Amino acid sequence: MDMEWDDAIGRAVTAQRLRSYRLVTRGDEHAALRLYDWNSVAAAAVLVTVAMVEVTVRNAMDAQLMAWAGRRGDSSWFDTIPLDDRHLGDLERAMRAVERGPGGSDFHGKVVAELGFGFWRCIVAERYLTTLWVPALNKAFPNGYRDVRDRRARVERHLSGLVTVRNRAAHHEPIHRRDLLGDLRAAVELATWVDADAGAWVAARSPLEGVVRRKPRVG
Repeated sequence: MDMEWDDAIGRAVTAQRLRSYRLVTRGDEHAALRLYDWNSVAAAAVLVTVAMVEVTVRNAMDAQLMAWAGRRGDSSWFDTIPLDDRHLGDLERAMRAVERGPGGSDFHGKVVAELGFGFWRCIVAERYLTTLWVPALNKAFPNGYRDVRDRRARVERHLSGLVTVRNRAAHHEPIHRRDLLGDLRAAVELATWVDADAGAWVAARSPLEGVVRRKPRVG
């Protein structure tokens, strides 16, 4: 980043927002601003990467929930999924948001897209082991760990990590100290558990590894 932008960025970004960057660079203002600039690029790369995984995972989970509902004689899992009040509220809000929208076809698909990534992480929690994971959701990750309990735990761990880094990136928070290559490995592995080709797609198209290689040296 050219030094000519230092003053502009320094004025645009609050001192509190730059604090972690100044700490890492030991008060070197130009280095701190370069790191802040890189953090913004890294955040964009995180969002691209997680978006690919989110679509892959939610579609696979939705497909298995639909199959589960069908085996029970239900037309949609929206109506009968055994969630606690908080997660049921998330689903109901998504349905209301779609109902208030422009309408059209594919109500189901629009609701699935409206549900946040955090919703999908929450419904693989251990509390839903016997009600959702064993009868339905474990089948969304056929290439995962053989033991269904281990598979659930690993899926939840990867989803939790990706939700965390995605949220930090989306809110322009510092991620420069985070193991972003570890996040990339988790993203690729999670997608691979759904489908090997999906994992290869994430690995090939994610810009994250290249961004990490260009991280400014500090200290």
